[in-house]
Amino acid sequence: MFDPAAFFEGIQLTPEMELAMLLAIASILGIVFKVLKQPLVLAYLVAGIVVGYVGFLNLDNGEIFEVFSTLGVMFLLFLVGMEMDFNSIRRTGKLSLVIGLGQVLFTATGGFLIAHLLFGFDPLHSIYVAVALTFSSTVIIIKLLSDKGSVTSLHGRAAIGLLLVQDLVVILILIALNAIEMGGEVDSISLMRTIGLGVILFGIMLFLGREVFPYIFKRIARSQELLFLVSITWLLVFAMIVEQFGFSVEIAGFLGGIALANSSEKYHISNKIRPLRDFFILVFFVYLGSLMVISGLEGLLWPALVFSLFVLIGNPMIVMILMGLMRYKKRTSFLTGVTVAQISEFSLIFATLGLTLGHITDQIFAIIVAVGVTTITLSTYLILYAEKIFPHISGLLSIFERKSSFEKEENYEISKPIIMIGANRIGRGIMGYIEKDDLTVIDFDPLVIDDLKRKGIHCIFADIKDPHLLEELNLKNTKLFISTSPQEDDNITLIRSVKTIKKNIKVVVRAEREEEALILYENGADYVLLPHLLSGKYLGKIIDSELELERMKELKEKEFQLLKQRT
Repeated sequence: MFDPAAFFEGIQLTPEMELAMLLAIASILGIVFKVLKQPLVLAYLVAGIVVGYVGFLNLDNGEIFEVFSTLGVMFLLFLVGMEMDFNSIRRTGKLSLVIGLGQVLFTATGGFLIAHLLFGFDPLHSIYVAVALTFSSTVIIIKLLSDKGSVTSLHGRAAIGLLLVQDLVVILILIALNAIEMGGEVDSISLMRTIGLGVILFGIMLFLGREVFPYIFKRIARSQELLFLVSITWLLVFAMIVEQFGFSVEIAGFLGGIALANSSEKYHISNKIRPLRDFFILVFFVYLGSLMVISGLEGLLWPALVFSLFVLIGNPMIVMILMGLMRYKKRTSFLTGVTVAQISEFSLIFATLGLTLGHITDQIFAIIVAVGVTTITLSTYLILYAEKIFPHISGLLSIFERKSSFEKEENYEISKPIIMIGANRIGRGIMGYIEKDDLTVIDFDPLVIDDLKRKGIHCIFADIKDPHLLEELNLKNTKLFISTSPQEDDNITLIRSVKTIKKNIKVVVRAEREEEALILYENGADYVLLPHLLSGKYLGKIIDSELELERMKELKEKEFQLLKQRT
């Protein structure tokens, strides 16, 4: 029988060759997982499993790979800190805090009870498993929501607010880990001192980020190379300083990022550092995958399966129960709940630190990584196809919805000549030429709805994907339906539904590509908006009307003021 480890045993590989082979394996698997619509983090973990099984890379003893892994986690947390948007928590306010803290509390409690009572893990191991099951992947969820265009929807904002609350909690836990000694002994005085020092450092970073760094980085931003150099220098020097106070470089990365979160140059810094993060974090997850092979999963498949089911089913149910109690509709609760049906990269980082500190065994570590691989894989498809899954289980989810749902407070009975779906960007431009007394706007962004209500425009908080939306609308006086959504399937459904209810209503929809426009016309659209085509025609009309372009100056000033108002 072929033994890959024995085959490579006699081959001498230099560190450069090892790194090249590691990247080659990760790249090939990355392409495969991209085709399967899976996050690249899974490709890296599987690459580590392959490397660990074959045994041709000495990742377990290779100091260079451990250094790369540490840098990857530090850069990851640096960008998380820099992109921390506390305004997102304020926008969804009570919702973010209730479902964020509630989900953390109930998931951790359930995870601990399963680990300790069902499988007999000792208390410290049970705590590590419970905490690891609690956190969801910010990177993966935001990427999937962005791909679906759901970031600004209510469930998108709720999910992002929930994730930010989780991130803050996990940072507090990572800070507390610094006070727990090898073997798991806790010194309460040391723990309080560590947490207090962490809070002080957090406050100092907020002060520097608001009062000092924006001024400094604005001065050096003229040179992109210098901006990159100063940012990296700040991170590494700050990590060196923080280590003297007993904190890990992971905490240093997050706090260092918080200090730059208010800088107007943070997007340039992020773009410069992200490739470094991606490279080093690749090595980290490959390293994790190889440790999983070393640890093995013999006798641990049953616990891994139970914990995976708890995360995939239990986490969404906890969120749906909490949102139902807060009078949200079952659809919003379901779409928010499925986003937390996986464990986070932070969970894997947390497990790695626990293994390093001697708090958990190789077997507990392997269980957490196995749960990560399982839940990330399955939840990715769950999030991508949540809208298609919902109609099939809508009846079962009615137990999570209260009859007095606040999402139905809008007046569906008012009938206006024009109904427009989506009032952001393109919709705003269209609204500028329509009398508000003739218009009803349907949108799924609570901030847009609040703004429209302040302006006295009749609006309805709803989603175009809601199959019962058109049945509830009063279309008696409606002559024109406009959809600014770029989703082809949703627009086809809208055209067919409107024409079935009332044939003489004109339907205008939006497309991104010419091929999509043809399909929409074939399905009965009266007109299809192609933004790039219309903008070109509009500019050509302006140029054709007057070569001096005086009209363009007026348009520039008007649109400049509008952009300032919107941002």
